[in-house]
Amino acid sequence: MTDLRPPVAKRVPTQRVHHGDTVVDEYAWLANQDDPDTIAYLTAENEYTQAATAHLADLRRTVFEEIKRRTQETDLSVPVRKRHGAQGPSYWYYSRTEEGRQYAIHCRREVRPGEVDPPIPADGTPLPGEQVLLDGNVLAEGHEFFALGNLNVSPDGRWLAYSVDFAGDERFTLRIRDLTTGEDLPDEIADTFYGSAWSADASTLFYLTVDETWRPYRVWRHRVGAPTSADEVVYEETDQRFWVGVELTRSQRFIQIDAHSSVTSEVRLIPADDPAAPPRLVAPRRQGVEYHVEDDRTGNRLLILHNHEAEDFALAWADVPASDGDAGEWKPLIDHAPGTRLEGVDAFAGHLVVSLRRDGLTGLRVLPIGAGDAAAFDVSFPEPIYRVELGSNPEYETSMLRLGYTSLVTPESVYDYDLTSGELVLRKRQPVKDGYDPDDYEQHREWAVAEDGTRVPISLVCRKDARAGGGPLPLLLYGYGSYEASMDPWFAIPRLSLLNRGVAFAVAHVRGGGEMGRRWYEDGKLFAKKNTFTDFVACAKHLVARGWTTPERMVARGGSAGGLLMGAVANLAPELFAGIVAQVPFVDMLNSILDPSLPLTVIEWEEWGNPLESPEVYEYLKSYSPYENVADRPYPPILAMTGLNDTRVRYHEPAKWIAKLRAEAPGGTYLLKTEMGAGHGGKSGRYNAWEEEAFVLAWILDRLGLAR
Repeated sequence: MTDLRPPVAKRVPTQRVHHGDTVVDEYAWLANQDDPDTIAYLTAENEYTQAATAHLADLRRTVFEEIKRRTQETDLSVPVRKRHGAQGPSYWYYSRTEEGRQYAIHCRREVRPGEVDPPIPADGTPLPGEQVLLDGNVLAEGHEFFALGNLNVSPDGRWLAYSVDFAGDERFTLRIRDLTTGEDLPDEIADTFYGSAWSADASTLFYLTVDETWRPYRVWRHRVGAPTSADEVVYEETDQRFWVGVELTRSQRFIQIDAHSSVTSEVRLIPADDPAAPPRLVAPRRQGVEYHVEDDRTGNRLLILHNHEAEDFALAWADVPASDGDAGEWKPLIDHAPGTRLEGVDAFAGHLVVSLRRDGLTGLRVLPIGAGDAAAFDVSFPEPIYRVELGSNPEYETSMLRLGYTSLVTPESVYDYDLTSGELVLRKRQPVKDGYDPDDYEQHREWAVAEDGTRVPISLVCRKDARAGGGPLPLLLYGYGSYEASMDPWFAIPRLSLLNRGVAFAVAHVRGGGEMGRRWYEDGKLFAKKNTFTDFVACAKHLVARGWTTPERMVARGGSAGGLLMGAVANLAPELFAGIVAQVPFVDMLNSILDPSLPLTVIEWEEWGNPLESPEVYEYLKSYSPYENVADRPYPPILAMTGLNDTRVRYHEPAKWIAKLRAEAPGGTYLLKTEMGAGHGGKSGRYNAWEEEAFVLAWILDRLGLAR
């Protein structure tokens, strides 16, 4: 390692002037992907990283084999029942994997007479009589990268709308497959986005396209079998702060078009049985007011989940609008309760199900329709920390609710909950081979105290025998803390390769996320963003003070906006960590947010502020943007990972960051690994993903002194 010489990026001074502040950026040239020098530099960095980690090759292979050995490679998801039409056939829909194959195979099988429970073969083999709808392995042949965007069966069960991405840039080509023949129609549409919706008679498909900044902004109407040149724009969002989504409601009464920014939303409806009708507005947008609509067909009304004078959201109902904005008064159904964040509502015949969180934990509340508030009840689980959420529930007329459940020690589990009897039936728990026993592990909830006195939750898991000696443990601390995204406890097979070597794993639930409600998010954005970083530092210090670990035995990890967190913490408290992993990190965020031509920039202004218009925002962002604040100080070893085709966080952000670290803080160990044929999510294919994770885990174990 000491004989290796890292690449040295050339310096090309580029001047940036805003609000009277002049900054010289010597690595701005790296943003030009078409410059041969850029590709040459990224290639040199990859070669250096490969050489610098060559001593970990055996450990990487060992960790990869551990992941593979613990995973049931031939497996099948719990089938989901869906009826096509009031008198039509019912199918079990599921996906399965086969040993040695990278991608999932998506299938269905007709429900047999008298069949109530989903058929689940223990060995994961195909169901007799199955129909393969789409085989990802076949589609991926000849491509370095493959990802699905849409997978949407029409209400009559005949058509499959699906979209594919072969570059990792999340620009999908949409196709329609005739499931009676297995052949694709000539209909093919490029540059589409996630999300699609079928009309009730399956004659029409609604889909989304993006603008030059990768913002989904147009909803299109396509008649099956018609030339795509005849497709019509149904709705176009002209405000660059807003994204657009489209879906068919569970009741199949409406095509729903949702326009939303970070803090404001607006919904339009098209009758699903009249796909040529113009969209009908539910309620006009009001800055700062978010509302989400669910169709309650039983009550012939709309359910409105909203934050109007209700920070943690309330639930109301309103009439189906007869004309634009004519939904009438929002009549309260569940009042606002500070500290209980309502996150979603799902309507079924006879019941409403509300997804919520309270005290840092997720929950589900069931409300029998017409029975009054006193009849509402929560679905309960015994573990101290966990995550519960609705699974796939496509049928409106059902008394059975599909749930997903996991914790730091409990593998992903699928339950069916009988809404009438309250019986909870475990359908399947993710198989973990090689002798995994959850009783060998323990999970804890710790509370750090931030600089301003706020208590910050930490979720932690370790092997019970790792604490037998009573001393500090090697520990990996993970964090995110943006966009109100909650890092609720989850189980991961690859993590066992750390835990079984005595490493503890902890998640810092810092402000900017949504773990503790809407206020938790508000206190970690805009001019309160630095709370995210100081919360993470407080969590690290708490774990040291409590004897869980020491700075010499702690590594930090985060990705995307969590990569911004890693970069900020590296500047704020480098002495606390033995290493930092920053994946697709948003570390050159000020320069990106100053450029409205980049994907997502204008949308991001409500999350971070607009530095083009406000000198105060500019100065605040500049004060914490990791790239802006690299200085000649000791940094821990840093591993940065990115994808050349990433449209969310461009590859040049970590590339510039590593180049500047080498120049301004010499003597440190800084590695950059760029996937030249992937995007924000890294390599595609499960074996490729395991190899990438094994690479990261081996580096972490090396930093923790456990490589041998």
